[in-house]
Amino acid sequence: MVEVKELTKRFGEIRAVDGVSFECRPGEILGLLGENGAGKTTTLRILSTLLAPTSGTAVVNGHSVTEDPAAVRRSIGLIAADSGLYDRLTPREIIRYFGRLNDLDEGTIRTRTDEIFDLLDMREYADRRTGKFSKGMKQKVSIARTLVHDPPVLFLDEPTAGLDVSAVKVVDDFILRAKGRGKTIVFSSHIMSEVEKLCDRVAIIHKGRIVATGTIAELMKDDVRARFEDVFLRLVGER
Repeated sequence: MVEVKELTKRFGEIRAVDGVSFECRPGEILGLLGENGAGKTTTLRILSTLLAPTSGTAVVNGHSVTEDPAAVRRSIGLIAADSGLYDRLTPREIIRYFGRLNDLDEGTIRTRTDEIFDLLDMREYADRRTGKFSKGMKQKVSIARTLVHDPPVLFLDEPTAGLDVSAVKVVDDFILRAKGRGKTIVFSSHIMSEVEKLCDRVAIIHKGRIVATGTIAELMKDDVRARFEDVFLRLVGER
């Protein structure tokens, strides 16, 4: 489970995250929806222990991001639009490296690698260097290294940005399978249709603040004939 209470992050005079609160339960996909610069990535970086909050609290799988960041990192997988792969390594080598980082023994790493290659249909290029991969292939490798230690919590920061239609389907199918396995998933996006398709609940973030939280139906209850995009624009004060 993920529990966030009054989370704030300042960069000088700028409040990138301003009193954000939400929760996400096992088997649930929470969409963190906002325009570019709204504070989505900063929020996920705090939850992933890549940034320290200025104030507020966040608990991931029972561990505080400030008091026990190592335990948080063992509990999570982070997938972003920028895969950040080592171009000279193969998918198999990258997965082995991340397995070792998570203290898995070699037998477990081999078993998990085989399972992941089958899950993501990666065997054809498992032993090729990633430097010349397409963006969709690289994103599969990014997903694979995230899954090697089978984390209960997933943070997905615009994971389909820049992908073609077939690659988007791979990522979407992975997200829904992870939900079916009871994972706790926080998914950031600025694409309305993606959030509508995947998310159980949505937290709309604007200028660092959560302006509304609920299911799509709950957010649209006063505008049942409107498009979700119109409701979003009204909630963030653009209409």
